[in-house]
Amino acid sequence: MPVDIAIFARAPVAGEAKTRLIPRLGDEGAAALQHALIHRAVQTAVAAKLGSVSLWCAPDCEHPAFVGCSERFGISLYPQRGTDLGARMFHAFVRLCRRGDALLIGSDCPALTVAELRAAAEALQQGNDAVFVPAEDGGYVLVGLRHPVASLFDGIPWGSDGVMEHTRERLCSAGFRWQELEPLWDVDRPEDIDRLRASGLMAMESPS
Repeated sequence: MPVDIAIFARAPVAGEAKTRLIPRLGDEGAAALQHALIHRAVQTAVAAKLGSVSLWCAPDCEHPAFVGCSERFGISLYPQRGTDLGARMFHAFVRLCRRGDALLIGSDCPALTVAELRAAAEALQQGNDAVFVPAEDGGYVLVGLRHPVASLFDGIPWGSDGVMEHTRERLCSAGFRWQELEPLWDVDRPEDIDRLRASGLMAMESPS
């Protein structure tokens, strides 16, 4: 059975994208990095060949970076809907899970590879209710579900180092069976720039 992949991304607008990285990269540099990260996330998701890939855009789907990804990779674009990140993620899963199992990733984790995506899909197909790739900073960079579950997203302190721990508590309370893959790092803080450059995972320039 196919496992669809949704990618959440914010438009790479100078001065609005990757604001915590602006002191290191400047407005344009931070936006260019965001553009490159979106492109890499889409490229990786498509290469996994698990199911359909969609890009969930904020604040809307009109930015040329989003349109370019849609045209280049043949993926669908959807606007993110909801009052906070949790509501937006739940809304996406409600749509995605109509077809079956689904994975949702952000665009901030260039270390996420085809191998992790396929392992996450396999975890769901083996009967787990959920699968996660935790982030080293206490959040997560991937969540996969067989069915949309509102309690996993409501009232979570998004942006804190307790996201994954709160989510585990919700999973336990619901009696869910889940699997966690090895934690990965994402690109959120100025010091992450040095790690990204040293990793050689991607060029810092935005794709054409």
